[in-house]
Amino acid sequence: MPNNLILASSSPRRQELLHQVNIPFTIRKPNIDESQITTRDPIEKVKQLAIRKGEHVPIQGEHEVILAADTVVSYQQQIFEKPQDKDHAYKMITALSGDVHEVFTGVMIRSHKEENVFIERTKVAFWPLSESEINWYIATSEPYDKAGAYGIQSLGAIFVKELIGDYYNVVGLPISRVVRELSGFSVFPDMDV
Repeated sequence: MPNNLILASSSPRRQELLHQVNIPFTIRKPNIDESQITTRDPIEKVKQLAIRKGEHVPIQGEHEVILAADTVVSYQQQIFEKPQDKDHAYKMITALSGDVHEVFTGVMIRSHKEENVFIERTKVAFWPLSESEINWYIATSEPYDKAGAYGIQSLGAIFVKELIGDYYNVVGLPISRVVRELSGFSVFPDMDV
């Protein structure tokens, strides 16, 4: 019997990716204080946040599987989270311009019997950007709810010169690996769609 997936996230991008691959789910948002994770190591940070989010959402039945994730952008050993304001977004995009950065997503999947935690990494190269391009972008609403101050799945796509790794990881969930890992928890795409 297939299990029921509980997404421990309110991220619209993660929801869209699960819908894209026909995996039914219910949202149960974790209420955690992310500021308590103070490590500056991006891999450790996304791992700890995914675990904390996944553990915060209770399993309410033997057929429930929890999926939690967190994504950060890392540039020169510095974590770029969501920008606080326009000036912060400007500094982030300016730093990423013409260079390579990394995007890490930590994922936790757990049931009442087992759990699995993994990290996915993608390298992203930006074109050199002009000041007018950066100012145009930060004048939109797009940068302010995204790690690294850009959305690769929308306007931020014009900044990306090259990717090494999973595109969807940069969006916020390495969906192909997630689907494969979920199959081990008896969570499958809906074939009746």
